[in-house]
Amino acid sequence: MAEQKRDYYEVLGVEKSADDAAIKKAYRVLAKKYHPDMNPGDAEAEKKFKEASEAYAVLSDPEKRRQYDQYGHAAFDGAGGAGGFGGFDFNGADFGDIFGDIFGDLFGGSRRGGGRGNGPMKGANIRTSVRITFEEAVFGVEREIELTLKDECTSCHGTGAKPGTSPETCSKCGGKGQVVFTSQSFFGTVRNVQTCPDCHGTGKVIKDKCPDCRGTGYIANKKKIQVSIPAGIDNGQCVRIRDKGEPGSNGGPRGDLLVEVVVGRHPIFQRQDENIYSTVPMSFAIAALGGEIVIDTVDGRVIYEVKAGTQTDTKVRLKGKGVPSLRNKDVRGDHYVTLVVQVPDKLSHEAKDLLKQFDECTGDSLNAAKNITSGAPEEPTGGSGKRKKKFKF
Repeated sequence: MAEQKRDYYEVLGVEKSADDAAIKKAYRVLAKKYHPDMNPGDAEAEKKFKEASEAYAVLSDPEKRRQYDQYGHAAFDGAGGAGGFGGFDFNGADFGDIFGDIFGDLFGGSRRGGGRGNGPMKGANIRTSVRITFEEAVFGVEREIELTLKDECTSCHGTGAKPGTSPETCSKCGGKGQVVFTSQSFFGTVRNVQTCPDCHGTGKVIKDKCPDCRGTGYIANKKKIQVSIPAGIDNGQCVRIRDKGEPGSNGGPRGDLLVEVVVGRHPIFQRQDENIYSTVPMSFAIAALGGEIVIDTVDGRVIYEVKAGTQTDTKVRLKGKGVPSLRNKDVRGDHYVTLVVQVPDKLSHEAKDLLKQFDECTGDSLNAAKNITSGAPEEPTGGSGKRKKKFKF
């Protein structure tokens, strides 16, 4: 009695509503796990691999999946003779077309897109870096950098061939830049397209190389490039300069130059997005009585009027004194300043006497220890009747 087949959706472990991507992903996992090449001599793994492949062959085909959803396994029983999987008929389908992409990804190579051929290709991008100051990042700056870039060889005009000669059509790929490798698998013949190893995808082979560029078609030259660094750029961001990268191949455009900006630290300012932060000290007298202080900003020094009774760690906002926005040069962030009362650590005898007088004039409100013990005839004693010791800090 023939073994009853499992539901194809159950085999792949997907819902009936699964899309093509989910079905393909599920099959990739099972194919890699149970492929005969990964499990030599394992009959059970081979069986599961066949089962998963049969399920994928049906569910990956829209028409076959529609028939299966309507009639189940009966849609294919005896319909196509003894071909395929246990009576299942692929109707002349090429196994390479069905499974080539997946097996190429899993085991190397690819049936489609294995090589880009000899069409025009854009050159690679080049990365470099430039250091600027905090202020230059805020307001922008022009910088000149020196780089070694490739240019078309003037002797061979980029062909790479010795003057008077020309590159020849590659005999291996016939000038296509790609070669097709066929291999036998469990499903039959699988076609894999790869970049031609002889011409490296160019479709041309140089027999006599240009002595100046040694067959590369390019000469390296040092060049000075002007870089416009926009106002508001931040540390780690890049400036892209079009068409200043590596040359393209087969008539393709040059790549781009990416200049990473490294912003130096500032001794006073810190930056977060478009806002600037700093800390400014003020004397106790100004904090108590009010007065003017000088605050440094990226635009220069400004005078700020401190209100009487300002406490330490008070934050003030200087609107529009921050960093310009990269998207809108007319918009700037703000500068936030933390005001910190500065306590002197060295006082003259006269200054100390004056502070004591000040403390007495204010009711000695800050001397908590004296306020607690004021009016007490004696120092407190412990349980033994002995006087407690005073601790000096």
